[in-house]
Amino acid sequence: MKRVICAPSTYIQGPGERKHLAEYYMNYGTEGACMIQDPFVSETYGTEIEASFREKKIPFVTEVFKGECCLEEINGIMGQMGKADVIFGIGGGKVQDTAKAAGYFSGLPVIIVPTAASTDAPCSRLSVLYKKDRTFDRYLELKENPRMVVVDTEVIANSPARMFAAGMGDALSTWYEASACARTGAVTRAGGAVSAAALALARACLEVILEWGPQALEDVKKKRCTQAVEQVTEANTYLSGIGFESGGLAGAHGLHNGLSLFPEAASVMHGEKVAFCTLVQMILEGRKEEEIETVRAFCRKVGLPVSLADLGLEHIEEEKLLEAAKKSLSQEETMKNLGLQLTPEEIVKVMRNL
Repeated sequence: MKRVICAPSTYIQGPGERKHLAEYYMNYGTEGACMIQDPFVSETYGTEIEASFREKKIPFVTEVFKGECCLEEINGIMGQMGKADVIFGIGGGKVQDTAKAAGYFSGLPVIIVPTAASTDAPCSRLSVLYKKDRTFDRYLELKENPRMVVVDTEVIANSPARMFAAGMGDALSTWYEASACARTGAVTRAGGAVSAAALALARACLEVILEWGPQALEDVKKKRCTQAVEQVTEANTYLSGIGFESGGLAGAHGLHNGLSLFPEAASVMHGEKVAFCTLVQMILEGRKEEEIETVRAFCRKVGLPVSLADLGLEHIEEEKLLEAAKKSLSQEETMKNLGLQLTPEEIVKVMRNL
């Protein structure tokens, strides 16, 4: 089977990078930029960002994103872009997905500027589309990854600590899922077998998270941009982003999608659910107790869930847990990449006993 690695053309990370977006724009465009920003970005950093474009006399259109990542919103933004030849997505996940989708439909290059290190989505060639009523629509597979991802670690250091911790929860799964896919020969989201490079990045992701994670979280709580924050931001965003897409997904994200069926878990962040599901995967794989305990202790230290009670699901009915387990075992999910013959009852038992 062929090996495929997908990645942004360029990844840039450092303090104050939001002030250099006009400079980066000039690598790809000449006519002007369309900047999709969420309201927080517009209010907090909009003046600084726009000043850099004015200084270089680059035309720009600013679209403040207040809706949903749906086709109506995407088409509306595309109708307001004018002559813009580069699209920026500056903000959270829905802003990023909207920018990537607009780039896909318009054929324009996309630069992603995340404002929190809460998921590994900024680097991926995927947009999650919803309907206007905020219900799930579909996954939009893109033709390419963003041309550039620019991460301002001053912005990350001032983001909510819970979001930063959730990013570590998402990143925590990267090695365990990639190594499972390598063992079973699964096809990754990039469309090939797991490469040595993807495995190396996934392994590095885990090592950085375990070594630097607790200190980085304390620094973010104090809004300090430190070496620890730099290390973990790169792991949450780039190492995990390339690791999951080119290394593959398995039990943790498969079970996450099952648990996401529950309204009771709606307030739990993506990475928080993934951290719990990573522990479930490790137990299902029969990993050594010492390794499992290392991950469990890390999760406790940074406030990530290690039990159904931590997810607010301690009283959930057995039938619902079985429904989630059945969903994770369906053919469209990635639990199958573990290569194990599992029953819903086995998965529920592990969840209950964590």
